[in-house]
Amino acid sequence: MGLTRFIFCNLMGWHIKGSFDQNIKKAVVIVVPHTSWHDFYVGAFARRILKTQINFIGKKELFKPPFGWYFKWMGGVPLDRTPGQKKVATIAKIFEDKEEFRLALSPEGTRKKVENWKTGFYYIAKSANVPIIPVGFDYKTKTVTVGNAYYPKGTIEEDLKQLKLQFINVVGKRVERT
Repeated sequence: MGLTRFIFCNLMGWHIKGSFDQNIKKAVVIVVPHTSWHDFYVGAFARRILKTQINFIGKKELFKPPFGWYFKWMGGVPLDRTPGQKKVATIAKIFEDKEEFRLALSPEGTRKKVENWKTGFYYIAKSANVPIIPVGFDYKTKTVTVGNAYYPKGTIEEDLKQLKLQFINVVGKRVERT
């Protein structure tokens, strides 16, 4: 673990603020902002340093040879993304079937600038009855910030407003997409 921390902190200049509550074995982890492919390895370094299993879902085609084994090893779970699938229910079932599953998602749903977040992450958390953990990747300060678990309790509008407060002044790698 020392080498990972040395590369991330000393060579790349990043640091981590906060940590995951290890008693929370299942959660939806929202990572904001998602503006670049660089977010993948920043997240991979952070989760290794934090010693926390973080999973992701990807289109099922990613899990075929030659790289499928790598995505599974990294915590990936294949998902059929063809239209007409009940994705929220399917993903909620994954939570039910696993003892430990922290699903990282980008509420923006893309690396482009968006005005409104997609709401699938919210409905997945509610359906699976798990908290939402906000994680910010701030490239301006080179800080990965892990927030406190948030349990949806009001309307979607109220809950999203509270969650978005966690990301004020967080700047993505591609500033114009933040």
